[in-house]
Amino acid sequence: MPQTQHIILSGLKVDTLIGVYDWERTRKTTLFFDVTVQADLSAAMQSDDVKDTVDYALLAKAIQDAAADQTFELLEALGGHVINAVFKDFPVTHIKLAITKPDILPDVNTVTVVFEQSRGD
Repeated sequence: MPQTQHIILSGLKVDTLIGVYDWERTRKTTLFFDVTVQADLSAAMQSDDVKDTVDYALLAKAIQDAAADQTFELLEALGGHVINAVFKDFPVTHIKLAITKPDILPDVNTVTVVFEQSRGD
């Protein structure tokens, strides 16, 4: 039975055009992504070879690239797009994604939307 491990990227900066309000649509906003992926990393545990794991740098870049040229209004739509991109390009079985948008509401530091999905859901 394959082992399942997690890789976590915390505080990944992602610049994208996002927002419902007209003033949000004038320039890109920096969002912060916390990403946890599950994958069988047992081969990498034995080989110590990056080709046997989910390359963290490639995962981070893929997430940034998936969001970079999008113009979604909602974090929910952006999250769905990013999850699909990760499942398409990486051998992960499960993803938990939290997208944090700072300074969007008066008297609120941040708004975070959290997604959790398994491959095939």
